[in-house]
Amino acid sequence: MYVIKGGTLYTMGPKGVIDADIRVENGKIAQIGPDLPTEGCEVINAAGLTVTPGFVDAHSHIGGFPEGEEQADLNEITNPLTPELDAYYGINPDSKDFAQAIAQGITTSCLVPGSANVVCGWGIVLKSAGEDRLLLHPAVMKGAMGINPKGCYCGKGAAPMTRMAIANIMKSYLRSVREYMDKKAAAGDDKTKLPPYDAGLEHGIPVLEKKIPFKVHSYMHDMMTLLEIAKEFDILITVDHAQGASDFADELTDPHVRGVIFGPTSEPLFPGEGGKLDYECCKMLDDRHVNIAVMTDGPVTVFNMLLYEMGEAVRHGMDPVRALGMTTINAARILGVEERVGSLEEGKDADLLFWSALPTERADANLKRVIIDGKTVLQN
Repeated sequence: MYVIKGGTLYTMGPKGVIDADIRVENGKIAQIGPDLPTEGCEVINAAGLTVTPGFVDAHSHIGGFPEGEEQADLNEITNPLTPELDAYYGINPDSKDFAQAIAQGITTSCLVPGSANVVCGWGIVLKSAGEDRLLLHPAVMKGAMGINPKGCYCGKGAAPMTRMAIANIMKSYLRSVREYMDKKAAAGDDKTKLPPYDAGLEHGIPVLEKKIPFKVHSYMHDMMTLLEIAKEFDILITVDHAQGASDFADELTDPHVRGVIFGPTSEPLFPGEGGKLDYECCKMLDDRHVNIAVMTDGPVTVFNMLLYEMGEAVRHGMDPVRALGMTTINAARILGVEERVGSLEEGKDADLLFWSALPTERADANLKRVIIDGKTVLQN
């Protein structure tokens, strides 16, 4: 048990921005308030420091794209339809990627299969360190539209070579899941009438039941197709990468959109669907009360991508505190883990970052300490 004294807290919750203390017990935030008693407690001096929630990376592949290996364990480029796959079995929890993520303040990540396939499989939410790191499994069903599946299968002379085929494969899969569910319901308690077990269709049931979102790699050419599919099957989606989202800011307020996850933007832009770099969409969507987050897509891009993207959103007119929400409470809500992480609130996990200044306001802000589940995992 310890008390953090004297910091300026950007809680990203109901308390807003306050000068207050935090008492941590058993890996949880036990109390937030001014002048908390310290008797029997260790004291951590945060005077002059900014304390924020740990960053939540809403779209990543760390631990699953091993350096120096020809085939990444989170990218099964053999069939455009692989819903039966599960990122849980493709991640090395001891990967150095997690230490690099911690160094950038990332305490939680949504780890998903790569975007080679139209339906890629389940993703999970995992802490960067700790004894009990798994927050949510399954968290999402990963999918992809546009250049990635087209690029992977066009060279094989196999579908999908076109956007037509991608939309058809996606809709056919969801239709098959719905038919599978209907057959299971019709069978009732009579096991002899159940359809043959199908792992891929079973993985789609939480999507049709709106328990997890369909997390789809999509750019400006495909967003409205994805939204149309979400409406047709009445499912929740997240629009991932989302360059060009400024063209559809009003449409993306639709309740089937659980959130938009913008980025990454460090790699050279490819022509066509990836050719519009519109950081202004972050403020546009936030102004319309859309859950907007940013991503690293790690380790495909640099690990400080979240800081870079938040800074660019601020440069394009977004309020610095609202921008901080894109890597904290917004990302947690999109992933369905807001009861555990994303804000500094009593009862939530003690995942804390100590900064020399607010990182969305000062480019020279230094990360001084990272705490995950109440334990210091990095101190500079």
